[in-house]
Amino acid sequence: MSQVFQQSHKCLLRHIPATATWSLLNKQLSRKMSSKLKMSNRLAGTEKNVWVEFGKLSADYKALNLGQGFPDYHPPRHVLDIFAKLVVGDNPLIHQYTRSYGNPHLVTTLAKLYGPIMGREIDPMTEVMVSCGAFGILFSTIQGLINPGDEVIIIEPFFDCYEPMVRVAGGKPVFVPLRPTQKEGPLTSNDWTLDREEIAKAFNSNTKAIMVNNPNNPIGKLYRREELDLIADLCKQHDVLCIADEVYEWMIYRGHKHIKIATLPGMWDRTITVGSAGKTFSATGWKLGWAVGPQPLIKTLMVLHQNSIYTCPTPIQEAVAAGLDYEISVFEDEEKCYLKSLALKELAPKRDALAQVLTEVGLTPTVPEAGYFMMADISKINVDIPDDGTDDPFDFKFIRWMTKNKKLSAIPPTAFYSQEHKHLGEKFVRFCFIKKDETLEAAAKVLRDWKKELDQKS
Repeated sequence: MSQVFQQSHKCLLRHIPATATWSLLNKQLSRKMSSKLKMSNRLAGTEKNVWVEFGKLSADYKALNLGQGFPDYHPPRHVLDIFAKLVVGDNPLIHQYTRSYGNPHLVTTLAKLYGPIMGREIDPMTEVMVSCGAFGILFSTIQGLINPGDEVIIIEPFFDCYEPMVRVAGGKPVFVPLRPTQKEGPLTSNDWTLDREEIAKAFNSNTKAIMVNNPNNPIGKLYRREELDLIADLCKQHDVLCIADEVYEWMIYRGHKHIKIATLPGMWDRTITVGSAGKTFSATGWKLGWAVGPQPLIKTLMVLHQNSIYTCPTPIQEAVAAGLDYEISVFEDEEKCYLKSLALKELAPKRDALAQVLTEVGLTPTVPEAGYFMMADISKINVDIPDDGTDDPFDFKFIRWMTKNKKLSAIPPTAFYSQEHKHLGEKFVRFCFIKKDETLEAAAKVLRDWKKELDQKS
């Protein structure tokens, strides 16, 4: 762009809401570009991204970030020590390409970890694949297995990349929401359920796959055995693939159990199970994920992966492998095993403290049985949110206002819903509580001070 064009847009953009800037800039750029030099048609409608907007907004206003799902403290010490030792070690090949589908050490360790859980021997070379985060696995799965016109059932609320990935592949998303069954008082994630008739009606001869996020983000729901049996029976009845996004599989609170849908009768051969090193070891910036499943399905992911991402960083794969080796060796020890202590020892007190504060200030939390997110009903807050010039749902406007005026950020849950069901998430916000205690205490002070301010006005 010319210097004059850039300067004129800087002046103009100061007075335009953040969500409108991309649309305006894209229109202006389109006028300057040839009709051939533009984004492909299949990407139309996928331009907006909730993480880009609210991550930037939080940074711009120096807000306490209880929005994005990452810790503001270090991963476990033993994993960091392994990584540091590897990077400066004597093996020069640690800095070079490794096997495309996953470092041999890592896939072997993953097979060793998941074999007993799945109740079967897993071939590390043909039934496990590693990619750049769970994102990379989901991309390879959807691009590799979904044909134009295929229908893909997505249970809402869903992680926001599901819908655009399906649409870019030419698939047709079919949405079925979880709904809270309890209308008043405290909620748990188990209060959000599927309607049996609604989910059954979503399946037909055009259905290729269903995406099941268990534990669910943003609710923290753990699917009960009867719910998974229902989904599994429908998959088998209609010959449907199950994409099981289980990246929060280790963050299970006491008294609850995570059941892998791939372990149910007849489901191994039609399920791709997705895991994440970033979630497992609280190191989201490492961007390493994996798929476990039957050879014919994993082979399809490998073909897509070898022609797109090709391989992932070798030192990170080696560090994750060594870290998991240690976890397997102490798996029965709640104190030493990070896979268990993260939820039971570290996150449970944070979850309970946040739920107490939210209740205290008049919000209704959905207390999660798993994961590190908490939905909060904001409908009882008596505050006027000024029009921000967009036609976005109320939760988007509320969080923009809260971030700017209260210096506290969250994520709007309607980002995890289809257009037709956004009303189901509009009265909620999503908080992340895998944060330092002082960060959560500072957020609690913001909320309590805000409550006092509202009480004085009423």
